[in-house]
Amino acid sequence: MKPEPLGFEIGPELEGQRLDSVLAERLSVSRAQARRLIESGCFDVEGAKPKPSYRVRTGDRLVGELPAPTVDDTIGAEPIPLDVRYEDDHLIVIDKPAHLVVHPAPGHRSGTLVHALLHHCRTLSGIGGVLRPGIVHRLDKGTSGLLVSAKSDLAHRHLAAQFHDHTVEREYLAIVRGSPGISAGVVEAAIGRHARDGKRFTTRPVGRSRGARTRWRIVERASEHALLSVRPETGRTHQIRVHLASIGLPIIGDPVYGGGRKHALGLDRQALHAAQLGFIHPVSGQALAFRSELPADLREVWSQVSK
Repeated sequence: MKPEPLGFEIGPELEGQRLDSVLAERLSVSRAQARRLIESGCFDVEGAKPKPSYRVRTGDRLVGELPAPTVDDTIGAEPIPLDVRYEDDHLIVIDKPAHLVVHPAPGHRSGTLVHALLHHCRTLSGIGGVLRPGIVHRLDKGTSGLLVSAKSDLAHRHLAAQFHDHTVEREYLAIVRGSPGISAGVVEAAIGRHARDGKRFTTRPVGRSRGARTRWRIVERASEHALLSVRPETGRTHQIRVHLASIGLPIIGDPVYGGGRKHALGLDRQALHAAQLGFIHPVSGQALAFRSELPADLREVWSQVSK
């Protein structure tokens, strides 16, 4: 299959950022994957072959071709059941259960969503690399809810652009400790890696951070807990979990940011659910919207804390 061309112009909001960082966010891939694409000569900037460290300028035109889709032969298809909410030749929307890891990683070489998708779908986008075929965005292992995957590079590029432009409609439901005195709010705080724990993120990083914004409102209130509707306006790793914890509203059951209460109320994962997902179909242009109700384990937890 002939590689598909890609091109976009750098806007003023990206001025001065590294090229590998810009490309990673634009394609919804890791920075390491973006670096490999640049180093392999897949992309030009103003006709020149740049380095991954090149600092982009307003008006720069990035043009390139994505390599043909590849899938690692060591990643086998596994008949893992999927709750499919929508599917066509271009994409698939699934309702991910808690504890299902999205893609292979150290410690998770089998039993992931990627393994399930390889069994269910005949083709997947190869933009994400050999370990992440079809993966446009991800949910943490302990987070349940709606997720879209791409079957073609065309669909992947269009969906990734919508996530990059923050036009995808996303709503999460979270059960938190604490009952704020206001009914709604906004957390606007940059997020970066924790100085002492490389697996954690914080709003008070030492070193590089990225801007992040999260809106929240109370759906229901209990004496010491609240059920929140949360809408992230950016897509940083662990954003909702970090932002809510930073304002004194840690998510129940969160093993990292929940204040040390790993198995709160018998829950073995964070009480966070991706309840709404809406986007424009990359081929038909149709607006698609999906809703997933709070799963049984989180309904049980809410019934306990709201008595």
